[in-house]
Amino acid sequence: MSEQPKPDGRPGAEVTLSSETKYAGKIITLQVDQVRLPSGATASREIVRHPGAAAVICIADGKLLTVGQYRKPMDKYQVEIPAGKLDPGEDPAVCAARELKEETGVSASSVRLVDAFYTSPGFADEKLYLYVAEGLEHGDSSPDEDEDLHVEALTMEQALSYIEQGIIGDAKTLMAVYLWKLSELTGRIGIRG
Repeated sequence: MSEQPKPDGRPGAEVTLSSETKYAGKIITLQVDQVRLPSGATASREIVRHPGAAAVICIADGKLLTVGQYRKPMDKYQVEIPAGKLDPGEDPAVCAARELKEETGVSASSVRLVDAFYTSPGFADEKLYLYVAEGLEHGDSSPDEDEDLHVEALTMEQALSYIEQGIIGDAKTLMAVYLWKLSELTGRIGIRG
């Protein structure tokens, strides 16, 4: 039985017929769902479940604070804004402030939500909350045991050069740099708050 088209032309929901967990790890879970499409046909969906993450744009003394590290999935060194996985039940703002302090040594008196977005909705449910840090105080970092980080404060020109060279290539950091560039025109990062 197929679903009638919606008046606005948008497709209807897929109905889950069955779901099987194929892998449950420390960070992600992989499940395979069998679904019924609005047309009545069936399909298989491979879904990565992720607890979500928070990232923080930190502009200190006119420079973007970043952390560089080797990223095994891409087999190359990447420079990114501070970010980390949400702990169960953790407020994303708390996570953003925690990651900024752990990875760079900078504490923020407050973090303001810029936006939240799904990183790869075609196969993953990870939602990333992007914040901007305010009221900065410098201190000592304390990265996780399995993190080998290089903290770097980038000028706008350096950040744009890193993008061109592929040293910055992840969505959250690209968004951070472009929002920072836009803020030169508007005087504010983001449209919320």
